[in-house]
Amino acid sequence: MTGIRLTAPAPGWSIDADVVVVGSGVAGLTTALRCAAAGLATVVVTKARLDDGSTRWAQGGIAAALGEGDTPEQHLDDTLVAGAGLCDGAAVRMLVTEGPDAVRRLIGTGAHFDTTESGDIALTREGGHHRRRIAHAGGDATGAEISRALVEAVREAALHTVENALVLDLLTDAGGRTAGVTLHVMGEGQHDGVGAVHAPAVVLATGGMGQVFSATTNPAVSTGDGVALALRAGAEISDLEFVQFHPTVLFLGAGSEGQQPLVSEAVRGEGAHLVDASGTRFMLGQHELAELAPRDIVAKAITRRMELLGTEHMYLDARHFGAEMWEQRFPTILAACRAHGIDPVTEPIPVAPAAHYASGGIRTDLRGRTTVPGLYACGEVACTGVHGANRLASNSLLEGLVFAERIAADIVEDRPRAGAAETGDDHGPSPLIAPEARSTIQRIMTRGAGVLRSAESLAAAADELEALHNSAALAVEADEPKVAVPGVEAWEATNLLLVSRVLVAAARQREETRGCHWREDRPERDDENWRRHLVVRLTPERRPVLRRTETQAFGPVRPTQAPDCAAAPPTHPADVTEEP
Repeated sequence: MTGIRLTAPAPGWSIDADVVVVGSGVAGLTTALRCAAAGLATVVVTKARLDDGSTRWAQGGIAAALGEGDTPEQHLDDTLVAGAGLCDGAAVRMLVTEGPDAVRRLIGTGAHFDTTESGDIALTREGGHHRRRIAHAGGDATGAEISRALVEAVREAALHTVENALVLDLLTDAGGRTAGVTLHVMGEGQHDGVGAVHAPAVVLATGGMGQVFSATTNPAVSTGDGVALALRAGAEISDLEFVQFHPTVLFLGAGSEGQQPLVSEAVRGEGAHLVDASGTRFMLGQHELAELAPRDIVAKAITRRMELLGTEHMYLDARHFGAEMWEQRFPTILAACRAHGIDPVTEPIPVAPAAHYASGGIRTDLRGRTTVPGLYACGEVACTGVHGANRLASNSLLEGLVFAERIAADIVEDRPRAGAAETGDDHGPSPLIAPEARSTIQRIMTRGAGVLRSAESLAAAADELEALHNSAALAVEADEPKVAVPGVEAWEATNLLLVSRVLVAAARQREETRGCHWREDRPERDDENWRRHLVVRLTPERRPVLRRTETQAFGPVRPTQAPDCAAAPPTHPADVTEEP
């Protein structure tokens, strides 16, 4: 354990529980419902309202081998290809095998997917998939429907929920085992008021870290809080350099910041074409699937074309859909485009890549357990080994669903206990970052560690980020009045800086191009040296230390207790080098 915590007052109030789930997307709420159904006192903590997480924004759908002629083996093959040699085979096989029944149980919870005239689930196709296996709802509002169903189930089950709460740090007992979390409820009490949920099992389902970059499809709450908390708690992080940039995000103009409207891959799945200003389909000849190539390939092709032509965006042309198809199949996207002055029925949509999904995160085994006893991670915040170097389209909701069931099964089976929580910081006050540094961090990351990376750009980013960190540390040591004041804005900025420093450190170390990690100075994939993972931990001095491992998951792994689930074989890491 590192003994590192954010600078904050001691908790002034507390709640006792068996399990605390942090996050209210598909991963968090599924875990919470399964734990509560087994009789565990379960508390759900979420940073906004229950239905405001990343799941709500998912347009495309959820991938599973549900269609006639499709098989888990075919889904596995597509996932492995997209993952560019870094997927954990056991994790992927588990995902695609258990996925179809997990989706059916989601339907049993109350989620309604679009159906054909015969009553079967309507399936579409997205990038990297060789079959139509994407279940969707409301045309392009799948995430909203899944969120609705799960939130209703949580309310019907009368689970204890704490909304508008930023989780700060993990509580541990004298033996280093998880004992709960500290948190701040925004809009209530003091600006820096802190409480605690005491529980021997903590499930982090906090979503992504897209706000590390200037432009992202992620909501404003996605500030990497879960990864930062895990790092401070001593957990291992893996594959953080693999940030997926979605190829088709509505271009709102140069310098646009914050959450940007996504134009789902499902639009290309239904036959939309990527073109430049002259109408040329530049994806032809780039990949056998053309516009439906894996996301990293499409994002790179768009970026290359933009550089070649000296433009800031490309176009997605779906005028041939006609008004009726747009209104029925993609009403959400149609409304978003029209709200920004674009009518996709009559004109091409300007698009450009933007930060979308973190394929890496908190390292887990096949039951969602991290390297800290009692701490679990699920969904985008986790690195289960499923995604490798590049997530396959619509595998994210499925991963959250499947691993949530596995985590709940493990907690129910273990019924963990913890000793008294310890709340002190063994290494002195942590330097908080001033809230105004947030935009600076985002600009540094976008410029130095965005779609295009190089040794030079990453070195510059690392130097600038380190300067921000050192400046805050020196201010603390000198007891200067300019030290940031504890509060949501400073805590978020501090989390963003920590996650950014670790991401850049990993991206500098990986001297190759693989999946969604693109090094201009190392344009080739190097399987001999880099077909392995970069695992990061934080030292007590708050420095990231990296090592390489041959496999992602770690064991042992016991058979799951979730219904209709096959046991996965154990996997073990082979640590090959330790690097500062």
